[in-house]
Amino acid sequence: MKLHALITQFFPGNPTRNLKWKHKSRRKSCANHFWFVLFFSIVIFSILLCFNHLFFFDNTKGFVPFLGKSAYFPGKLKNSSTDSCSGRYIYVHDLPKRFNEEVIKDCQLITRPTDKYSMCKSLENFGLGPRIKGLNDSESWKNSWFSTNQFMLEVIFHNRMKKYGCLTNDSMIASAVFVPYYAGLDLRRYLWGFGVSTRDSSGVDLVDWLARKPEWKRNLGKDHFFISGRIARDFRRRSNRKSDWGSNFRLLPGSENMMMLTIESGSSKNDVAVPYPSYFHQSNDLQVHQWQEFLRKQNRPYLFSFAGARRSKQKGSIRAEVIKQCQTSKNLCNFLDCGSSPEKCDEPTNLMNLFQTSIFCLQPPGDSLTRRSTFDSILSGCIPVFFHPGSAYTQYIWHLPKDHNKYSVFISAKDLRVGRVRINQTLLQISKNEQMAMREEVIKLIPRIVYGDPRGGLDAIDDAFDLAIKGVLKRTHINKELIRV
Repeated sequence: MKLHALITQFFPGNPTRNLKWKHKSRRKSCANHFWFVLFFSIVIFSILLCFNHLFFFDNTKGFVPFLGKSAYFPGKLKNSSTDSCSGRYIYVHDLPKRFNEEVIKDCQLITRPTDKYSMCKSLENFGLGPRIKGLNDSESWKNSWFSTNQFMLEVIFHNRMKKYGCLTNDSMIASAVFVPYYAGLDLRRYLWGFGVSTRDSSGVDLVDWLARKPEWKRNLGKDHFFISGRIARDFRRRSNRKSDWGSNFRLLPGSENMMMLTIESGSSKNDVAVPYPSYFHQSNDLQVHQWQEFLRKQNRPYLFSFAGARRSKQKGSIRAEVIKQCQTSKNLCNFLDCGSSPEKCDEPTNLMNLFQTSIFCLQPPGDSLTRRSTFDSILSGCIPVFFHPGSAYTQYIWHLPKDHNKYSVFISAKDLRVGRVRINQTLLQISKNEQMAMREEVIKLIPRIVYGDPRGGLDAIDDAFDLAIKGVLKRTHINKELIRV
């Protein structure tokens, strides 16, 4: 009866009665069954085709087309098991040019009279600076050395970000959002001779611009991050007195929600320290391996060395005592005086040669707790000696080992100041085998503290940029989970 009803529905005129099924031949009955089955099959096939059509287009929503300047690379399928970028997508804000390109366009404005040369030269080679000639000029790595200015980290990082393999212009699938704001270079234009309103204006405008974007509203900026080539303290001016240093950018409502990658972190949980840029920027993994092998065979006639100047006006500085002990250690210590001959310390070849011929390199605090010299010494295979935990141990948590005894020596600044310890005696107590083990740990750290040339290939070794991105993604994932809770 059900079949009879179906046939009645699809064939008008009640064909079952007209055909008189019981009195027709078996042949005609089979023919009617054939046409019914054919019709029913066509209907079922059409329905399945529609479902397949809808399924296909639903899955292509994960594909992200290349739409222009802000879309560096297309996205991939969001929930696909074959998607190597799942959980690693980064969206880059297409900021107005005033926040980055125009900051460096008139490069003379960011140049100080005390700079070795114009910052315009520092912008060469994608922010790596001019090439260095004559520094361990081996065919293997001679094109990897640059006279890099530490304040160019913002430009270097931005150029590396453009080559990141999991960029997307679909912010809905992004795990983090990069803000390519040249915060330190922008501030550098107005640090001397300008009022606080001028120093603060760009930061205020940036926060206002971001707050209007849907990417910001989605997580209140807690998945946003930016890079700074200046220390965190420079963005935490707490008064409006013209004589006070820096800007108030990190104290603005909303700004603190963003993660700031900086060469020296501060009190905020959203300030994360990343290595200062040094002079070596590899184009491939082989250059790193060959440089490491070169350092393992290097002769080091000096027990320790120090490159720097006294800080006589700085309360509590131990620089004078460090220099004194170095100079009175006769042939054990090599001192490069950056006070009487500052031009010598601006020359990368002088610094690298000093560190490469030393077993230990002294790293006392200077204008701040951290020093670029720490990373220059690691790059040279020289074991750093710290006098304050904030010079490294509490800073570079994504890049340096937790067990700092494996790669460095710690001498208490207080004990040194009161004469309880002497540097040479402390270092002489470390056996040759211990020295060799520590130096090997330092040499192994080199890939983790260098920023590869943005024009180079994306090889297997994780460098300072790669580790920073991994840290950002892990942190933003935790933040998003907390927001959901």
